[in-house]
Amino acid sequence: MTSGDGPVLAVVGPTAAGKSDLGVALAETLGGEIVNADSMQLYRGMDVGTAKLTPAERRGVPHHLLDIWPVTETASVAAYQSLARAVIADVLGRGRVPVLVGGSGLYVRAVLDDLRFPGTDPALRGRLERLNARHAEQSRKLGILRDQHATAIARLEARVRQIYLEDTPDTLSFVLEASSFADLLDHVEFLNDIGRQDDRIAMQVAHATAAMAAARAETARIRARVADTTRVVGARVAEQRAARDRLVASRDALSSARSDKRETLGEIRADRADFVAEVGALERESAALAAKIRSSQGAGVASTGSGVSASGFLWPVHGAVTSGYGWRWGRMHEGIDISVPSGSSVVAAASGTVIYAGWLGGYGNLVVVDHGNGLSTAYAHNSGLAVGVGASVGQGQTIAYSGSTGSSTGPHVHFEVRVNGSAVDPLGYL
Repeated sequence: MTSGDGPVLAVVGPTAAGKSDLGVALAETLGGEIVNADSMQLYRGMDVGTAKLTPAERRGVPHHLLDIWPVTETASVAAYQSLARAVIADVLGRGRVPVLVGGSGLYVRAVLDDLRFPGTDPALRGRLERLNARHAEQSRKLGILRDQHATAIARLEARVRQIYLEDTPDTLSFVLEASSFADLLDHVEFLNDIGRQDDRIAMQVAHATAAMAAARAETARIRARVADTTRVVGARVAEQRAARDRLVASRDALSSARSDKRETLGEIRADRADFVAEVGALERESAALAAKIRSSQGAGVASTGSGVSASGFLWPVHGAVTSGYGWRWGRMHEGIDISVPSGSSVVAAASGTVIYAGWLGGYGNLVVVDHGNGLSTAYAHNSGLAVGVGASVGQGQTIAYSGSTGSSTGPHVHFEVRVNGSAVDPLGYL
C-alpha cells in the first residue's frame, strides 16, 4: 500500500499466523519500523494472551503504538487512526518504511483506507446519561413507595377486618364497665387512641397513594424525555450512518476508478513495451531495407511503374490504423500499422516491380514494390507471399496475405512508403 508520502507495508492475517515475527523480519530487511494495529496490544499490562512481543523478540526494531492506553480507557478507532497516521508520516519523513502489523481489521482499514469517523456530541450523550440515571433513581424510589403503599394497605385491611369481626366499642359500654372515675378516664383515652390509630392508618394510605401517583407521573415524564432524547440520538446516528455510507460509496468508486486507471496504465505500459520492441526491431532492419531498395533501384531493376498512379495510392488493406507514422516514446515509427485479420489479402498500393520478397528480421515476411522515380512501398509481417522478386504487379493486385510474423504483437500490416530508400509518411500518398 502507499500513502500520500510513500509506501506502507501491511502484515495482516488471523491470530497466531506469525505476523509479528514476519513484521520484524521485514523491518530488519527493509529498514523499517513497526506500527502496531492490534487493538489489544494498545493496552498497558495486557501481555498475556495478546502475543505481544517482548523487547528481546523485537530485536531492536522500533515499535510504535504499544502500551499506550490504560485498561480503563475505552478503545477508539478514530483516536487510533489519528495516532497511527501521525506515526506513519513521521516514519516516512525520516526515510524509513512503516510496517503496519496486526489482526484488528477495522484498525488496519482505518489507517490504509479512506475511512472517516463522524464526531460524537458529548453534550447530548451526557444529557442522555443523566436522564437515564434520573430514570433509574426515580424507578428505585417508585419501588420503595410501592412497598410503603402495600404495607399501608395491608394495615388498613387488617384494621377493617378487625372492626368487622369484633364489636365496635362505644362510650356507654366504657362508662358502665368502669369501676372508678380513673378507670373511666383510662377507658376513654384508650378509645381515643384507637380512633387516632385508625386516622393514622387512613392518612398513611392516602399519603402513600398520592406519593406513588406523583412518582408514577414523574417516572413517566422522565421516560418520555429519555425516549425523546433517544430519538434525537437515533436520528443523528442515522445521519452519521448515511454520511458514512456515502463516504464508503465514494471510497469504493474512487478505488474502482483507481483500479481502472492502474489497469489502463498497465495496458498502456504493455502497449508501449510491445511498440518499442517492434519499432526497435524494425529500426535495426530499416537501414538494411533502405540499402536493398537503393541497390535494386541503382542496379536498374526493370520497373513498369510510372511513379504515383493517376488515382493515387490504394490502401493495401481495409482496417483501422492502430499506430501512425512518427515519433512515439522516443522511437521513430517509419510506417503505419493497419489492423486486419490474419490471412487478409494485401494489395499493391500502385503498379510497379517487386524488388524484395522474403524474410527480413523484424519485418517478418516482407514485400517491397518499386514504383519508379525513386518511390517504393513496403508491406511487412505477412503470413504468406503471393509474388516473387522481379514480378510486375498492377495497382490493387494481391501480393501477400496479412499475418503477425517478425516482431509483431498481433495480426496487422505494417505499410511504409520510401523515397530513394528513406521512409516518409504514407498518409501523404494514400
